[in-house]
Amino acid sequence: MMSSTFLGITTFIYLLCMALYFSYLFFRNEKYSKVISAVAILGLLFNTAGLGLRWYESYKIGYGHIPLSNMYESLVSLAWTTVLLYLILEFRYKVKALGALVFPIVSIAMAYASLSDDVATEIQPLVPALQSNWLTYHVMTCFIAYSAFAVSFGSSIVYLIKSWTPSNEKNTKEELLPSLKILDEIIYKTIAIGFLLLGVGIITGAVWANYAWGTYWSWDPKETWSLITWFIYAAFIHARLTRGWRGKKAAIISIIGFSCVLFTFLGVNYLLSGLHSYAS
Repeated sequence: MMSSTFLGITTFIYLLCMALYFSYLFFRNEKYSKVISAVAILGLLFNTAGLGLRWYESYKIGYGHIPLSNMYESLVSLAWTTVLLYLILEFRYKVKALGALVFPIVSIAMAYASLSDDVATEIQPLVPALQSNWLTYHVMTCFIAYSAFAVSFGSSIVYLIKSWTPSNEKNTKEELLPSLKILDEIIYKTIAIGFLLLGVGIITGAVWANYAWGTYWSWDPKETWSLITWFIYAAFIHARLTRGWRGKKAAIISIIGFSCVLFTFLGVNYLLSGLHSYAS
């Protein structure tokens, strides 16, 4: 399929981006940085084309569904939303150094997807529970939330690295990395976006569950861990607004929250059985 070719090229471009962003940490050059951004945009375009073609091919063979139905499609779509959100923030805040932490996550996701067996990469008909427009509403809101949390995770790592830098090295880090104020702002804003969208995703998932299985909530492992993740980020928002938590405390909560995101997205599918087992 042509979509597989485009997505395979996307994987190599994202791996290249990871190497380029790491090299940017050592060679800060404005012209070089523009090339890196151009390569990242190229990867996003190939990613977009690959997803679009896979969607078109599903209609061509008679299945007709958005590419969000299995782990392969989920990883590819998650990579797309993460890169899109990161590039928006890069151009908004000029935080190119964050790419060295965001693109390894994206590259691992794409590489893992590319290693899937032939059955996973082939376009399959949807199981009855997934044959609904709620698939698009529910999964996309959750994926954009996960992407926002991934960016906040990368920003939190950079924040802690910079805040723990010895004083004699701070001048070098100051030139290389965004200011602590900007990093703190990015952490807060991306978590606020992710928190809102994850809440919407949980609500749309409950409505969809009632449509598919006749109940709004069944304490399925994926549902339970999504709720746990939402509560962790709710604690972050609450501590920020009422206690004024910023800096290291906020960064640590962000990292803990993203650990729960990873378990919700991957761990539940492979370690726990439930209504969402089809995703594996």
